[in-house]
Amino acid sequence: MQLIPAIDLRAGRCVRLYQGNFQAETRYDQDPLELLERYRALGASWLHVVDLDGARDGTLANRTVIGTLLAQPGIRVQVGGGIRSLERIEDLLAAGAARVVIGSTAVEQPPLVLGWLERFGTERVCLALDVRLDAQGVPQVRTRGWREAGALSLWQALERYPSGAVAHVLCTDIERDGALAGPNLELYRAALARFPELAWQASGGVRDASDLHALAHLGVAAAVSGKALLEGRMDAEELRPFLPDASFPA
Repeated sequence: MQLIPAIDLRAGRCVRLYQGNFQAETRYDQDPLELLERYRALGASWLHVVDLDGARDGTLANRTVIGTLLAQPGIRVQVGGGIRSLERIEDLLAAGAARVVIGSTAVEQPPLVLGWLERFGTERVCLALDVRLDAQGVPQVRTRGWREAGALSLWQALERYPSGAVAHVLCTDIERDGALAGPNLELYRAALARFPELAWQASGGVRDASDLHALAHLGVAAAVSGKALLEGRMDAEELRPFLPDASFPA
């Protein structure tokens, strides 16, 4: 399993939200480029960058900062937040994004996203399905910066895509996001059981290296972590098994 550090951007600054709430924002002093360099030095080969302004209102308010990050060598970047058009995908891929992450549109317009998957390939497009568990424990998908609840479960949303059409799915348990409460292992266990062919990226709740080992044991392809890394809750040696480009001495 691979660790993918996350950088969430709002008005050009690094922030973290608590459970997707824009009113519960923590700002960090680290410059986004400095963070990229820090994670690259640790051995990260991928970075997950989210335009939170775009996720909320569909505008890429952080495009300049994202462009700077995409121009850096030695690390691949997947970009999400407000990507809802062919033109925006083409712009980000041309600027150097290795992969675009499609959230709301993947839920609302599967035929359109299927066309993007066919055009750019399954390695260049990742679906982002963000969920809250209902009273029965069923993961229900939310969209538009996690503000809008639809009528689809996670399983129903994925069943709208034919087998083989999708390779990568980023799944966030909103209740765990930014909470440092541990990842929802049962959610990802169920996801792998239902859709074992997908490369699942688990997001939300990672506290420490034990959580990374637990996710790896389940068989998820990647774990996305923001707050725990920003706050230095895991040291380089603990991260080493999950950063394939790590080159520091044994």
